[in-house]
Amino acid sequence: MPRSQRNDNFIDKTFTVVADTLLKILPTTNREKQAFSYYRDGMSAQSEGEYAEALQNYYEAMRLETDAYDRSYILYNIGLIHASNGDHGRALEYYYQSLERNPSLPQALNNIAVIYHYRGEQAIEKSQVEISKILFDKAADYWKEAIRLAPTNYIEAQNWLKMTGRGFSY
Repeated sequence: MPRSQRNDNFIDKTFTVVADTLLKILPTTNREKQAFSYYRDGMSAQSEGEYAEALQNYYEAMRLETDAYDRSYILYNIGLIHASNGDHGRALEYYYQSLERNPSLPQALNNIAVIYHYRGEQAIEKSQVEISKILFDKAADYWKEAIRLAPTNYIEAQNWLKMTGRGFSY
C-alpha cells in the first residue's frame, strides 16, 4: 500500500484527498502523476524520519519527473536528508543540483550557507583562521542571495551578516 494511503492524522488525510483530487482533474500525463505520487510519499516518509524510504521514493520520482522546476524540489529534499544524516558534502551536491534547475530556491541557498557557516566554526575550533574566513565569506554570499530572494526570511542570518560586518543589500 502506498504511504499516501496510510496517513493517520487529519491533516495528512486531507492533503492526500486534495492531492488525489487535483491529480485526477489536472491535465497531466500518467508519468507526471506517478512522479508526484512518489514525491508525495517521499515527503511523508521524510516527515516521519523514514529517510531510507523517502530516498527510494525521491529517486523514483526523479526517474519519472522531467520538469526541471519540479526536479529542483526533489533534489532539495534529497539534500535535506543527507544534511540530517550529517553528510554535508553530499547535501551540498544535491542543493547545488537543485539550484541549477531552479536558481530562485532560497531555502537551498540558506542551507548551503548554514553548511559553510558550520564548517567555518569547525575551522575556528581547529585554529584555522584563514580557512574559517573563506568559509564564512562563502556563507555570507549564499545568505545574501537567499535574503535577496526572500527578504522577510532568515532573520538570524541577517543579524549575523550585520554583526560580522558582512552586511547585505536588497
